[in-house]
Amino acid sequence: MTEDHPGCGRPDRLELGEGIRWTDGRIVLVDLLAGRLLTAPDDPTAPLQTLAQLPVPLGAVAAVADRPGSWIAAAGTGICLLAPDGALTWLARPEGDASSRMRMNDATADPSGRFWAGSMAYDADEGAGSLYRVDHDGTVVRVLRDITVPNGPVFTADGRLMYLADSARGIVRRYPVDPTTGQLGTPEVFLTIDDGSPDGMAIDAEGAVWVAVWGAATVRRHRPDGTLDRVLRLPATQPAGVCLKDDSLHITTARVGLSAPGPFDGALFTARVDVPGNPAAPYRPHASISAKLSPSAVPESA
Repeated sequence: MTEDHPGCGRPDRLELGEGIRWTDGRIVLVDLLAGRLLTAPDDPTAPLQTLAQLPVPLGAVAAVADRPGSWIAAAGTGICLLAPDGALTWLARPEGDASSRMRMNDATADPSGRFWAGSMAYDADEGAGSLYRVDHDGTVVRVLRDITVPNGPVFTADGRLMYLADSARGIVRRYPVDPTTGQLGTPEVFLTIDDGSPDGMAIDAEGAVWVAVWGAATVRRHRPDGTLDRVLRLPATQPAGVCLKDDSLHITTARVGLSAPGPFDGALFTARVDVPGNPAAPYRPHASISAKLSPSAVPESA
């Protein structure tokens, strides 16, 4: 089934709309390179509202459990906590001394409450990126290397499978996950895409994976066996992020890199779907994490 031109009623046009999530009872997303954390009001024609402005690029966030208005963020060259007043507390900046100029990219929390975030080179250098896991005690661990442009990850509802796109290579891999330890098993190729790049993903209540396909102006639903089930066509070349809120699929797009952006490039779209999704999981830190963290006195430069 193909549905042309999902709805686009908001006036905003983002440079690089990414990291869209249904969390804390609302839709949040980022304008990545601009470092803006945004929320989409319920009125589908209302402009996006700014929740926070960071001094570094902002890849994605997850809500912090039991800390209203607080977020854990993949930002700059690492991971930070973002307080309701906008103060940043850095957990780690693992890409700060890399040989290539690096930044964080997509990120999410898993159902067990860990946070996972990918990194990439600004110039998308081959194999320069990694995937990091933030454990409940705030420890940041590199779990995968040799990724060029990581997008996702996204987890099944039971937390036992993780899907991760290596966008530049056109591959989405599926990894077994031990929910108790966060350890990854041996991956398998879930799908390959040769007419665009797999970007942000979301999983619905049937375990199907929605994939934004950058460069192909489409979002595609793949069943758990990888079979293509549905294609949504957009009047925007670069779909970048997707999330499900009940029976609505929300889609971010980007203008960055386009020599002549069209009127809908960078817009936020919404489409009705038959199978709902679940809210994004929060990051669940141990109570002792605050004592192990010290706020950064000097903001990291972009």
